[in-house]
Amino acid sequence: MIEERETERGALHARHLNEQLVRVLKTIGFDVGFKRGQGQYLYDRKERRYLDLLSGFGVFAIGRNHPVLRDTLKSILDSDLPNLVQMDVSTLAGILAERLLAYTPYLDKAFFANSGTECVEAAIKFARGATGRPGILYMGHAYHGLSYGSLSLTDDKNFRTGFEPLLPGCTVVPFNDLAALEKALASKQIAAFIFEPIQGKGVNIPDDHFLPEAAALCRRYGTLFVADEIQTGLGRTGKFLAVEHWNVEPDMVLLSKSLSGGHVPVGALLTRKAIFDKIFDRMDRAVVHGSTFSKNDLAMAAGIATLDVIKQEKLIENAAVRGERIQRAFASMVERYELVKTSRGKGLMIGIEFGPPKSFALRASWNMLETASAGLFCQLITIPLFKDHQVLTQVSGHASHTIKILPPLTITEDDCAWIERSFDAVIESAHRVPGAAWSLGKTLVSNAIRVRESA
Repeated sequence: MIEERETERGALHARHLNEQLVRVLKTIGFDVGFKRGQGQYLYDRKERRYLDLLSGFGVFAIGRNHPVLRDTLKSILDSDLPNLVQMDVSTLAGILAERLLAYTPYLDKAFFANSGTECVEAAIKFARGATGRPGILYMGHAYHGLSYGSLSLTDDKNFRTGFEPLLPGCTVVPFNDLAALEKALASKQIAAFIFEPIQGKGVNIPDDHFLPEAAALCRRYGTLFVADEIQTGLGRTGKFLAVEHWNVEPDMVLLSKSLSGGHVPVGALLTRKAIFDKIFDRMDRAVVHGSTFSKNDLAMAAGIATLDVIKQEKLIENAAVRGERIQRAFASMVERYELVKTSRGKGLMIGIEFGPPKSFALRASWNMLETASAGLFCQLITIPLFKDHQVLTQVSGHASHTIKILPPLTITEDDCAWIERSFDAVIESAHRVPGAAWSLGKTLVSNAIRVRESA
């Protein structure tokens, strides 16, 4: 069926799904028709190989179609297990909970969900139920998901506009601002402070003292300290959890994305027994919160297999080593290219940020793009990376000047060289005015103006 209707891919989506996404892909030249994936590589309909630096927004930490994961899922399907009986408990769920909690000995209980946003929703409910308080704090620039509770903690008007009013009691505090955090906590009405240790939108990293002092403030005022590790967890930053870089112990840890292995959606909320027992406090409240599919055998097995691969293949160590090499290369580009403002990251969650140049010709061209659409310059980097160097990446958020790389943790030294070579060539080209990059820029400006006028 796939082979017979492959040529209709775009038309089917435009007709029955998201037509605007199809238009975006065609406009930026990303509609190459990927047909298969293996590890960190994608292959299009012409069998060209691409290096995937998006990894499904961080889902494919162990790469696509890992044989261990595939064989595990096949074995579950072949076992005729009595899946989702509901009036029973799952052995596989117990094993996965045990394995996850072994990485966080300060936590005692696990709750499984189908996705990251469901974990955030659960955290909001658990925090309010356990503390009896209504307030939830989140940081500026945060992204926690797009369902109503998690959207209420996502600081991006592009996602929020048109969907208000959102969940009451949710308050934003400026990123990295301890004084503002303490002022909000002092009301003693805040159930939880939910944060990303490293923010996905922009790869923003707090000061070294921020998270330890934020944890101490939360303890002082009776607020739960909740780490959203949905993108940063399971080795992404060179540690099993990103909070380990700051030696803090959250009251809850939220996991998803990589835990799935890329095939079966799964999420996990890890928490302290004292919190869990206040939610599930009596037999008649044993199912006060749950989800029909959350502990299905395929999802639990996928999580177990993923943890096995991460450990056996030393992917956390690989993320640390490969990430350090890439960050050194990007730091060198900051020194050599005036359009490159800074780079930052930990492990294989890295951002390279661009900014206004000093030279007149480049500044005039930069201003042309930014006047048409904030953040448009980064497409002068991502599009040639894709079309000329077969490297798939994207801007880290709306109107952002930061390109984020989030590759599978399986990348090799050769892949690092591919990344460095490609970014260097594209960035160097962007410094030539006039040149091919700025011809592309004029086309992007025309498209941006046309979109704005049609809105």
